[in-house]
Amino acid sequence: MYLLRLSNWIKREGLMTTVKKITDENDQLVKETYQDIRDTRNTQYIGNFWKYLAFNPSLLKEVWTEVKNLMTKETLIDKKMKEMIYMAVSITNNCSYCTHSHTASAKKLGMTSEEHAEFLKIVALAAKTNQLVNSLQVPVDEIFDADK
Repeated sequence: MYLLRLSNWIKREGLMTTVKKITDENDQLVKETYQDIRDTRNTQYIGNFWKYLAFNPSLLKEVWTEVKNLMTKETLIDKKMKEMIYMAVSITNNCSYCTHSHTASAKKLGMTSEEHAEFLKIVALAAKTNQLVNSLQVPVDEIFDADK
């Protein structure tokens, strides 16, 4: 019990990070990128991911540009579906921050409770069948080979 309380305290206090959170906007590239995030998302809020990524302004800008170009612009896959895909990958990668962030975004884009429940069933089923296939080392069927 003591270790659980200690672990929760460490997480709450932010002692598990590997870089310092950048809350000021003294660097011009950080300032411009934060403003682009605000303008694109129509909010004044800058999430912790961006504040920690700002330890390196060029990395912040690069990652934001990728996110902006793929996740916020109209593409072949609609925005809600993109957020749900991001949720699935985040769950699989055990990224609590991204799971929360992209679940909130999907809900904002109209994901209903029923869709969320079905989505979770699909993620759980995929995890189960993936583990079974991996443990059995099932060979891929020739019909699935794009070259055939």
